[in-house]
Amino acid sequence: MQKFLRKFSLTNLLKPKRRSRGNSWGKMRQSNDGATSKSSLNSSAKIATRESKDVALKSSNTALKESPKLKSRLLTVWVLLIFAGIGLGVNLYRLQILDGQKLTQRARNQQMVNLRPQTPRRLVVDRNREVLAVDRPAYTLSVHPKQFDKSNSEMAQLLGTILDQDAGELEEKFNAKKSGIVLSKNLAEETADRILGLGLNGIEATKKYSRFYPQQDLASEVVGYVNVDRRGQAGVEYSQEKLLERVMQGMRMSRTGKGAMMSNHAPDGFINHDDFQLLLTIDNRLQRAARYELKRQIRRYGAKRGAVIVMDAYDGSLLAVVSQPTYNSNSYSKSDISLFKNWTVADLYEPGSTFKPLNVAIALETGAIKPDDVFNDSGVIKISDRTINNSENKRYGRINIAQILQYSSNIGMVQISQRMRPNVYYGWLERLGLGQKLETDLPFAVASQLKSQDEFISTPVEPATTSFGQGFSLTPLQLVQMMGSLANGGKLVTPHVVKGLVDSNGQMHYSPNRSQARQIFSPLTTQRVVEMMETVVAADGTGKAAQIPGYRIAGKTGTAQKASGGVYIKGARITSFVGILPVESPRYVVLAIVDEPKGENSYGGTVAAPIAKSVMEALITTEQIPPSGQR
Repeated sequence: MQKFLRKFSLTNLLKPKRRSRGNSWGKMRQSNDGATSKSSLNSSAKIATRESKDVALKSSNTALKESPKLKSRLLTVWVLLIFAGIGLGVNLYRLQILDGQKLTQRARNQQMVNLRPQTPRRLVVDRNREVLAVDRPAYTLSVHPKQFDKSNSEMAQLLGTILDQDAGELEEKFNAKKSGIVLSKNLAEETADRILGLGLNGIEATKKYSRFYPQQDLASEVVGYVNVDRRGQAGVEYSQEKLLERVMQGMRMSRTGKGAMMSNHAPDGFINHDDFQLLLTIDNRLQRAARYELKRQIRRYGAKRGAVIVMDAYDGSLLAVVSQPTYNSNSYSKSDISLFKNWTVADLYEPGSTFKPLNVAIALETGAIKPDDVFNDSGVIKISDRTINNSENKRYGRINIAQILQYSSNIGMVQISQRMRPNVYYGWLERLGLGQKLETDLPFAVASQLKSQDEFISTPVEPATTSFGQGFSLTPLQLVQMMGSLANGGKLVTPHVVKGLVDSNGQMHYSPNRSQARQIFSPLTTQRVVEMMETVVAADGTGKAAQIPGYRIAGKTGTAQKASGGVYIKGARITSFVGILPVESPRYVVLAIVDEPKGENSYGGTVAAPIAKSVMEALITTEQIPPSGQR
């Protein structure tokens, strides 16, 4: 075959060319050099074409040899794309179906925001609508020195004069920091208006509300205060938080992609609020009179502290609740934290002889004694291993029940208690509320303390000491509540300072629900006890310092030892006086207490009774109580 191919090739090469018609060959031989060149170029093109075909053929052969690798790579890419698609589909199903609702809510939360504007707390007013607490606009003043259009020195001089701050110190602040310098966190509105009125750049005033107490410390133990977060921490600001906070409708606003608020979702009436005020039973006139006299006596006798309470026994309305020392609600942070809890409801003490009229009422109610019974006071009595004496070791001989109260005879009271069975006596003490917490709208009230029934019954000393007001403890307000039962015909009412919510026209919109008064004593018993107490304020009684010409006053003095940790403190005493007026139509109870007065002549009749007298004189004026002979 190879020989045939070689022979075929040689034959073709040796075979002569055929001449074309028209003697074209001769013509071709006679052509010029240009035609020859053109033929040469055509030959070169044919050669190049043949070479390119050879290269393409070689490339095709190479591609055919590499095709398995290419197929493997393509398969890998297709597998990856398929799995990626499946993954995207699964993730899309999770986002749209499984987590769709949750993600939709999250998106809405990011796009919307709930706002509740800071609204002023309701006013607190006394019974005569005199303002005790009010919210007023205040401002947080900040400056940004980098935006000042005046020099730091000039700005320091301008602001320092208005704010009453040192200009040099302000300039140092301006030089040290270029933005966000807080100059005041509670700037008064009028001062902020002066500064903003200058029209200077770089000054920012953020409005808020600040609680203000116009009466300073007059009724702080009742009103209390709010902290920097505007939350009540004491007094009715704490206990009546829900009534003092205005319930405002919230506003839901949308937010743009850049975080800016869009205020097109505000509901109708969003900025409206009520004009309700928290009306108290407190009378500022009585508060002022009581505080003045209490402070005077505390200074005179160098006492530790004192308190005055005035209650309308008909319904339990507290007309005055004063404790001294106290604090200014506008600057509470500068005061001792112990003053924030009103000790008339938060501290316990032994009432001493001021509890004797209640024991007499119990004995009369149980039938253990009769109003005209007589006892022999020898000045001393021995109970088990204890010896009991009268104050200053006095002895009064044969005295009736009224005289036992008049002279404050401990011996006579012990003899009265011995006529009652201990378990019956104990039951009556519980009925009065001893050992229980007083119900009141003043916060932080504590429960009174009474020995257990087993101990009281099994130990003869306990009934004996309880008869003259020792061996148990209660709060001053609880004693006022119990004494109120003697003034109102035997009912135990709920002491309170909140009357309700009223509008600007004085119309009542809300009154708190209180427990119904409980009948403890019969009206006849209470009338007899009040008349017996009138002898205490007589010329030769221990409470004669509380006499008011033209008025019949019932009262009882008390001078009790102070106990701490179950042991009486030597030389420490707490003096008190409780008064009821007027005797012919009892209604008001006044209690005055002075804790640890100094001096040998420091007794309830000398220290506390004069305070009660001044307060009762103010009460007669404010309540327009006519003299006893003119009724």
